[in-house]
Amino acid sequence: MERIAVEAPLRVWTSATSNTSSAYIVIAGEKAGALRLAALTGQWLDGGKRGFGSARVTVTIGETVWQTSIFPEKQSGGWFLPVKKAVRDAEELDEGALVRAEIAL
Repeated sequence: MERIAVEAPLRVWTSATSNTSSAYIVIAGEKAGALRLAALTGQWLDGGKRGFGSARVTVTIGETVWQTSIFPEKQSGGWFLPVKKAVRDAEELDEGALVRAEIAL
């Protein structure tokens, strides 16, 4: 299983119409290219294409490990990795924190 280590600031998006927010990191540059190459060569595609061009991954941040999907991010040409509230709470991550994550393909 291939693993890619990334580092990016935690961003938070808040809905303008409801009291909800979502946190994420954007994986850009060389690391995004490595993920894209893995996607194109089918290294982690189990059963073909997924919705929105997403790919299933296992992510480790600190001591927390979970399965999620990453999604193509148009602005940077990279990938969008959602970071759920349970992970943010467990790892004491606030908006702007530098997140070090390992993504297993």
